[in-house]
Amino acid sequence: MKAFLYSFWEIFEVVAVAVAVVVAIRSFIVQPFLVSGASMEPNFSSNDYLLIDEVSYRFNEPERGDVIVFHYPGDESVYYIKRVIGLPGERLLISDGKVKIYNSKNSNGFILEEFYLPAGLKTSGNEEVTLKDGQYFVMGDNRNYSFDSRSWGSLQKSEIVGLVRLRLWPFNKAMAVEQPAY
Repeated sequence: MKAFLYSFWEIFEVVAVAVAVVVAIRSFIVQPFLVSGASMEPNFSSNDYLLIDEVSYRFNEPERGDVIVFHYPGDESVYYIKRVIGLPGERLLISDGKVKIYNSKNSNGFILEEFYLPAGLKTSGNEEVTLKDGQYFVMGDNRNYSFDSRSWGSLQKSEIVGLVRLRLWPFNKAMAVEQPAY
């Protein structure tokens, strides 16, 4: 009987340590995310299973082109996936189907070339936004069917959960997600 209790205790210890490690990793390092909706098509589709890096933004700032998961500003219990378009301190002008960005390096502005979008896609909307410190402008890749910063305004850094690093499902589209070069 003593041997049985000892074996049971050892199994319990192993399971407890394993559960603690999984909870710690999922809570502080990597989180799974299931895409719901068409706002990021054609790059991400509904039911794509992604892994989100929750550590990088503790040490680095989000960059233009990063695909991020965040808490929707209107309801912290809802998660969204979008692409970072505008950075803190920048002015964005959306008109004539294009996004123009003004910043300290480009006082005359530049048209954002987005090769990851389908050819000929126009960005709907007509607005001008100036971002403050800690604010980001995010948009879905499926510009005409995305509920994003054009609708609800800028995103605070504190609302960002993490950076999309891997697509695990579907298997035929599994890949590391890279940041585009502009």
